[in-house]
Amino acid sequence: MNIKSLLIALVSGILFGLGLSVAQMIDPAKVVNFLDITGSWDPSLAFVMAGALAVNIVATPLILKRNRPVCDTLFRTPLKEQIDRRLILGASLFGIGWGIAGYCPGPMITSVSFVSSDILLVLSAYIVGTFLTRLWMRKQESHLSEQQRQAQSCIE
Repeated sequence: MNIKSLLIALVSGILFGLGLSVAQMIDPAKVVNFLDITGSWDPSLAFVMAGALAVNIVATPLILKRNRPVCDTLFRTPLKEQIDRRLILGASLFGIGWGIAGYCPGPMITSVSFVSSDILLVLSAYIVGTFLTRLWMRKQESHLSEQQRQAQSCIE
């Protein structure tokens, strides 16, 4: 990575964190109140998401018109477009964790600056969960590769 890429990443991260802070999205109570549609519902998170979506709808087509990104050789867009069991399970687990903790990854990382025991516990759980999921995915991929090798050897 070159210095230009690092500076752009730094400025982007600062803008993202600043936006989350200004919009008060680093307050888990805001998130929990947004999810509490039958109680003290707070629609402000919807406005934050709508604003982000509006910027994305305008900016993405303009960015993708370029031959290549500013700091890379090619655009890295998702190749997988289908909705499968793994996506639904992951989205469900993410939503449950988000609802319980009141943090999604961006605000959670931004909230580390508070250095409270709550956020450190949530961050630790996030890291452990991510690590265990990666281990499980590697095991699944290894198991599938072995099945493919066995199937291939039966054909030959």
